Amino acid sequence: MASIPDKVTVESLPKLLENDNAVKLAGVDVDGQLRGKLVSKKKFLSIASSGFGFCSVIFGWDMHDTTYINELKVSNKENGYRDIIAVPDLSSFRRIPWENNMPFFLVSFHDPDTHDPVSACPRGLLNKQLEKLSAKGYGAMAGAEYEFFQFKTPSNSSSDTQPSAAAYLRDNPPSTLPSLTEGMFGYSLTRPVHNQEYFYDVFNTCEAFQCNIEGWHTESGPGVFEAALEFGEAHQMADRAGLFKYVVKSVATKYGITPCFMAKPKQGLPGNSGHMHISIVDSSGKNLLARETPDPNPRYPDIAHLSDLGRHFLAGLLEGLPDVMPMVAPTINSYKRLVENFWAPVTVSWGLEHRAASIRLIAPPTAKPGATRFEVRVPGADANPYYVMSAILGLGWRGVELKREIPTPPLGKGEEVGGETDMGVRLARNLREATDRFTRTGSIAREVFGDDFVEHFGGTREHEIRLWDEAVTDW
Repeated sequence: MASIPDKVTVESLPKLLENDNAVKLAGVDVDGQLRGKLVSKKKFLSIASSGFGFCSVIFGWDMHDTTYINELKVSNKENGYRDIIAVPDLSSFRRIPWENNMPFFLVSFHDPDTHDPVSACPRGLLNKQLEKLSAKGYGAMAGAEYEFFQFKTPSNSSSDTQPSAAAYLRDNPPSTLPSLTEGMFGYSLTRPVHNQEYFYDVFNTCEAFQCNIEGWHTESGPGVFEAALEFGEAHQMADRAGLFKYVVKSVATKYGITPCFMAKPKQGLPGNSGHMHISIVDSSGKNLLARETPDPNPRYPDIAHLSDLGRHFLAGLLEGLPDVMPMVAPTINSYKRLVENFWAPVTVSWGLEHRAASIRLIAPPTAKPGATRFEVRVPGADANPYYVMSAILGLGWRGVELKREIPTPPLGKGEEVGGETDMGVRLARNLREATDRFTRTGSIAREVFGDDFVEHFGGTREHEIRLWDEAVTDW
């Protein structure tokens, strides 16, 4: 595979693409899905700096291409589902190893009149949050972990067609879809042997596509794997997190395997998490969450090694989390995972190395100072990584700017989330409750992300709720 240059410019593109005749481009919709197309090299070179028209309907319909019940501002019948401007991000350049090293770029979406980022554009929203830190000379580092179920794709009755899980599920209940492996065995060294070609193909393809996996193992559950993606700069991390699912789904197709990133695919089993790690750094890369020397008299022992900036950031997260739940738990199914007794966070809670709390503080003495960070454990694997990271950075930075104080004591190691001693408020139990709080007048979401984003994304979630209300299920 050709090497990837450190920096791509408009001027370097002709040389970079001299042996190619086409380029694949993709943007991200509100559900975190890639929407894109193949364009000729000639076309791409002509729009690489100025951008090109892209139908705004990708912000006017849901993941099944059904237009939203309520007309939303970005894309609707009144504006004719007009084009918006898609601008390639040259720094996102990759080659797709499973498509003969086809060149690939991500795009961001801009309003054709104002040239501002489209309010709902996930990449644009994250950039806005990072700009708040950048204005102070700071940056953010991040890591992501994804758990996901995998199923064997059943053969169709017709031997000349590609096996399709979707076709199978039209005629069979989901419970009959066979798991890749059976039983519970996290961190197994032998289970991957049963599908070792697939297991190593995902790992190696992620590296080739610049979505490097740092840790890759089985998780507790039938056919469940977990990937910890390599830590890095926040915006690049969000790109890698979104593209990781693209890699897995593409590789899995070759093996007749169906990956599932739903938050809760199976009743009675743990769900699929999408934990996100965040730290704040200065221009030299120094971790600003770490305290220079331990606080001899901290309010809580858990924060003895956490800087004042880190304490305010944590306070902002805790205060704002209930108001942004649709950004971290975006689907009806998300709330099937966020229930008691499944190692899933259900309250505004935190604690040093507490793996059941909403926010796990990782700091000395169990980590070196440079590794001090927050692990936000509420998001599921179904969440849009750009929105998740935007929520974390936007709320945390609000806490820093307003010098917020931590509102609740930490959970002790023996304390259960949602138990009698948990002082944190219960997070939303369903998407309707979450969306009502997100969109209400005066919500912290409106303060941090603006009315245009809240109205649009809130409207998309109201669409989901309406479809759920009308659905007749096998329950």
